[in-house]
Amino acid sequence: MHTQSPVVKDLVLIGGGHAHVTILKRQGMKPVPGLRITLITRDIHTPYSGMLPGYIAGHYDYDDCHIDLGPLARFAGARLYHAEVDKLDIKNKKIHAPGRPPISYDLLSINTGSRPNSIEVPGVDEFALAAKPIDIFLQKWERLIERIKSTTGIFRIVVVGGGAGGVELALSTQHRLLKVLKDAGQDPTRLHYTLLARSESIMFMHNDGVRKRFERIFAERNITIKTATEVTEVKSDRVILQDGEFMQSEAVIWVTTASAPDWPAKAGLAVDDAGFIKVDDNLQSLSHKGIFAAGDVASLIDPRPKSGVFAVRQGPVLSDNVRAAATGRRLRPYRA
Repeated sequence: MHTQSPVVKDLVLIGGGHAHVTILKRQGMKPVPGLRITLITRDIHTPYSGMLPGYIAGHYDYDDCHIDLGPLARFAGARLYHAEVDKLDIKNKKIHAPGRPPISYDLLSINTGSRPNSIEVPGVDEFALAAKPIDIFLQKWERLIERIKSTTGIFRIVVVGGGAGGVELALSTQHRLLKVLKDAGQDPTRLHYTLLARSESIMFMHNDGVRKRFERIFAERNITIKTATEVTEVKSDRVILQDGEFMQSEAVIWVTTASAPDWPAKAGLAVDDAGFIKVDDNLQSLSHKGIFAAGDVASLIDPRPKSGVFAVRQGPVLSDNVRAAATGRRLRPYRA
């Protein structure tokens, strides 16, 4: 239990991402006197994205790979608001979320993650299992498991996205579903997998050795790879390709490039071409002092892939810098 100090500054954390977990943990271990923290998060249980493939494959339980932000917020002496931000008023330093009065801040940190870049592809939101947001993906994933158990005949799954995330989810979902079918006494060979990559190869950001190894694993697992293939529409029973052809599918898993929420750009924060918040080496907004961002939602001068591991690495620097900003000390740079 922390001894309450008069509130000198209000630090608001938008999003319960990996970097903000570090801020809360450090505030609980070594509080900054007079710093009141408010966490606004859509998800009370935040998943560790690095463990997601293992959870999907059945290697971990839900509690193994999720952090309950309630006890963590109490440990940090922070206020916890279960809400999703839809507007930021930088001029008046107010944050708006449906069903709540405006929340004031002196310092602001944003670690909301990203969402799938599905806006321009009809049918993704309605028919596909998009990898992000993770909580919604997991809900749809559990429903898919029940659906495949209740069906007979060929069950075709199309994974869209040839990067590391698509490869991981193709392998982990197949592993789990094969086990589900075997445990149910059903024929596992009725499960057919195809991975579609827009690039000329899978895992195009990795070296040839990595790509060839996973191509070999896919061949061993009977997962078909189709490269240089773009999906233009998702329907309930098929995906439409750029050449007008289509592929039958009972389920589609969508693991393509990430997109940003729209409210940071609408608020006037400097953002890159994709809408991600531009930050300097200190993880501070290029356009507004006292506003920080980390993880997928942030765009560094030296861009990194949208991956939870970078939010984890940024956590200690982000924590140091919001504490430094609250106490008038010098910020320190993040080195990837």
